[in-house]
Amino acid sequence: MRPRATTARTGQGRRDRPPAATVTVAGPDGYAARVLDVVDSIGPGKVMSYGDVAEYLGEGGPRQVGRVMALWGGGVAWWRVVHADGSLLSGHERVALARYEAEQTPLRRTGEGLPRVDMKLARWRG
Repeated sequence: MRPRATTARTGQGRRDRPPAATVTVAGPDGYAARVLDVVDSIGPGKVMSYGDVAEYLGEGGPRQVGRVMALWGGGVAWWRVVHADGSLLSGHERVALARYEAEQTPLRRTGEGLPRVDMKLARWRG
């Protein structure tokens, strides 16, 4: 005899278990929205470091800005926010490099490996 199919994995159709909870994903909070607004204002060929964004806002720090960018940065020009040393975002180097080249963002070529953003020439001060 084959066991009957059941929907116990989802919690539906069982009287001994409540229905599965609905998960609601909220949008960015006020701080996150302000970070994204700053990133939106950085023009082509310019960048800010994570710390620059926090300093410009007068709140948070590089890690908080990084968290916002990790969660919500896909809707803005994320490649324009870089590490303070100009190094490219790990895992996104090739895409970012193509964007920098298209926007003529100043880069420093070190001879080996990927270039870095030239922070002296590319930094946007706001």
